[in-house]
This record gives sequence, C-alpha cells and structure tokens, in this order.
Amino acid sequence: MRWKPACAVCFYALFAAPGFAQQPAAPGIANVTCTFEDGQQARVSYSPVTEIEKRDLPKDKLWTPGNLPMNLFLDTAVLMGGTPIPPGAYSVYIVPSKGSWKLVVNKDVTPGHQYDMNQDLMRASMETGQLPDVQRLQVAFSRSGPKQCSLRIYYGKIGTWAEFFEK
Repeated sequence: MRWKPACAVCFYALFAAPGFAQQPAAPGIANVTCTFEDGQQARVSYSPVTEIEKRDLPKDKLWTPGNLPMNLFLDTAVLMGGTPIPPGAYSVYIVPSKGSWKLVVNKDVTPGHQYDMNQDLMRASMETGQLPDVQRLQVAFSRSGPKQCSLRIYYGKIGTWAEFFEK
C-alpha cells in the first residue's frame, strides 16, 4: 500500500507538472509568446533566418523568413490597426518598403499554400526604426500594457513593430 503515494507523485511529475503540455517547436521553427494580463496569449511561430546574407529585402512585395509564412495563434480576440481579429490561427506576411513595413494577416494556414490576397484579414502599417546591424532575424513580443502586446521584428539595420490590443 505504500506504493500508492509514490505512484501519485510519479503521475503528477509526468502528466500534471507545469510545462508538460507545451510541445517543443518543430525543428527549424521558433516560437514567441505574449501573455496578456488575463492569461490569454498571442503566439507567433516562424522559420528563423540564422544569418543575414542578403540585406536587400524585396521592396513592396511579400517577404517570409525562411520562405515560409509566420503563423499567428490567438487565444483571444485582438484589435490591430483598427481591425478586429478573432481567436484562431493565421498566416502572417511582411511587406517591406522604404518608409514603412506592412504586416499582413491572412486566414489561410494550409501548409504549402500559395498566397491568396483574397484571404487577407487585414494589412497594418508597422512602425520602423534604425538599429545597429543585427546579424540574424529576431522576432519578439513585448507586453506594453495589461491588454497590449507589441510584435517586434528586427532584420539587418531595420526594427519594426506593430501593436495588438486584446478586446
């Protein structure tokens, strides 16, 4: 009968310990997360570019790091660029241009799909700034308020960001 408490501890350690349910990222995929004050999350998965060999991004054309769209996962509804985005999964594209970049949120998350502009949910301008030379793509979230997260993308000497507001 003494084995029952020990088994309960083993069961807890294997199945109920914090972090057990989180799956590691697939090889070659990185994840960033922002947790709002109420525990709801916004997550982005992307293909990291480890070295920036080509500094010139396509101007005014869709760009995807590692030739794959980023994926946005929302546990809660958010507002971005004045557009409501319901909970769910989305593909994310970047459109670099000289003055500012755009963030495109697209409803089609089918692996290997061709981009279809008709599936765009929203396009929002991203703020931009100059940085010291960044040697690899960096994607991050910054929580800037109880219901506000900023998606930040740093590439070469450009830093961009866009705000998400939890509804």
